[in-house]
Amino acid sequence: MTHEIDLAELGLDLDESKAAELKEVLSGKIQQAIEKEVSGLKSKNQELLGQNKTLKTDLDTFKGQFEGLDIDAVKGLLQKASQDEETKLIAEGKLDQVFERRTERLRGELDKTIKAEQQAREKAEARAKALEARALGDVIRGAAIEAGAEKSALDDFILRGQAIWTLDEDGKAVALQDGEVVYGKDGKTPLTPKEWAESLREAAPHLFPRAQGGGATGGGGGKATKPRSQMTAAEKYDFIQKHGQAEYLKLPK
Repeated sequence: MTHEIDLAELGLDLDESKAAELKEVLSGKIQQAIEKEVSGLKSKNQELLGQNKTLKTDLDTFKGQFEGLDIDAVKGLLQKASQDEETKLIAEGKLDQVFERRTERLRGELDKTIKAEQQAREKAEARAKALEARALGDVIRGAAIEAGAEKSALDDFILRGQAIWTLDEDGKAVALQDGEVVYGKDGKTPLTPKEWAESLREAAPHLFPRAQGGGATGGGGGKATKPRSQMTAAEKYDFIQKHGQAEYLKLPK
């Protein structure tokens, strides 16, 4: 590759022979400079190619290290790093920070456990109450049917019964009044659901079919006049519900 040099542009006015010699010298110098630059570029290019090859090799090695990575092992390393950080704090005498970190972590775990147990307990209690109410309703309904109550009055029986009847630990229906067991007519045996249902014939006769050809029922919903000792448990309960405890205590014994 030749490079034409115009000496006139360089401000030189030489004869033809000297001009030819100078051009030859200058052309050689220029060619040397060009070859030096090209050689440098070639060397730099080879260096970059070598670096690229090295990077590719390192990348392949890096990828190989993460093949089949064990996530649990990574978590273990992170946990160890956290522990190492606490060890560093202990070494620096920052025990309050270590205690605060551990307390906060334990508090979070404890709060989660307590909340989960509370939710489970509330669900279990709600389910148990629903089952108890259903079982008690079945007992009262069965007693009302056995006593000959109107089918349309069964819900009324259940509503009345919920105020006095409950299930004991064995699932047996027990009548309670002010926390005390209510006894039947004999005063010895606990009141049974059937006896209670039959006692409502007098206290709430509208819950039973009307007797054909019968006379007036009397009372008209007025206050009971019989002594308290002669009233059944259902009558006592019905009177108190209608007239109050004070009126009940005014009745003769």
